[in-house]
Amino acid sequence: MTEPLTVFVAGLGQMGRSHALAYHADPGFRIVGLHNRSPAKDLPEALRSYPMLDSFEAGLVLKPDLVCVATYTNSHADYAIRAMEAGAHVFVEKPLAATVADARRIVDAARRTNRKLVVGYVLRHHPSWELFIAKARELGPPYVFRLNLNQQSAGAAWEIHKRLLETTSPVVDCGVHYIDVMCQITDAAPVEVRGMGVRLGHEIAETQVNYGHLQVLFADGSVGWYEAGWGPMISETAFFVKDVMSPKGAVSIVMDEGASSADIGTHTKTARIRVHHAATGADGAFARGDEWVSTADEPDHQALCEREQRFVLDAIRQDHDLARHNEDAVRSLAVVLAADESMREGRIVRL
Repeated sequence: MTEPLTVFVAGLGQMGRSHALAYHADPGFRIVGLHNRSPAKDLPEALRSYPMLDSFEAGLVLKPDLVCVATYTNSHADYAIRAMEAGAHVFVEKPLAATVADARRIVDAARRTNRKLVVGYVLRHHPSWELFIAKARELGPPYVFRLNLNQQSAGAAWEIHKRLLETTSPVVDCGVHYIDVMCQITDAAPVEVRGMGVRLGHEIAETQVNYGHLQVLFADGSVGWYEAGWGPMISETAFFVKDVMSPKGAVSIVMDEGASSADIGTHTKTARIRVHHAATGADGAFARGDEWVSTADEPDHQALCEREQRFVLDAIRQDHDLARHNEDAVRSLAVVLAADESMREGRIVRL
């Protein structure tokens, strides 16, 4: 029988806890330690029996097979590289790093140490999103991508967002997911990025932007926009738009009525997919009606994290080549960071 992989989890915020629960539930893993930079409050019962370590270094001393880096973005490069140099494979939450240079250092370290590096692009493991991407690719370019994820947050959720704003903007933090989706649909390279943003409210620093919007142009003529905002002032109207158009029609994710942006489950849930065909008959009417694809049996947030960590396990045990996965993570990060640069400097950025 194959021995389980030992895992050290650094960072016990929303995603870190979900990943730790995934390791706990999978017999292919065995958690040897947990670490959070501040006292972790209200841990799920399933995680309370594991050793709580005082430092990241204490976790590396245990010589884990895998280190899960779910800390704030500005620590990802340091932690991921140190873990790989200590002999561990690494799963790191998105964004991969705070800068493209740091992202490149992480990817180079994985190659140099011959360790597996998996980046937390959870939508890549979601069957409904895989279907959405496949249906869009069937239409063919050029594409128009219309994507957003706005989150109305208050109380503890707003406190989490304010802490995130200290190191990253909403366009960067969540935008990497959706730029990655765009790049999976079109094979063309992103070539130009524009960004705009604004500080809404007075609870955050003057240099912080909690609402942003980016536009990206691709080499095949495709264009796309992504919008993201955090805070108690963010509108619940059309907070979740996932829509792709091409000359042959459109593919859209249609959310259920009454869905809330504060519910993390809605960030990946699709409910149903609508496929529209643009072809018309001799009378000018549409040749075929729209198709509706139900995704009612899709995994919830925790089940999705479990699928993602099963991918990590298989990549390590079966020695999967993750070079393309890692390069894609660097590319999507480069686009959102270029948008952040454009937003702050008021200029177009060419890639």
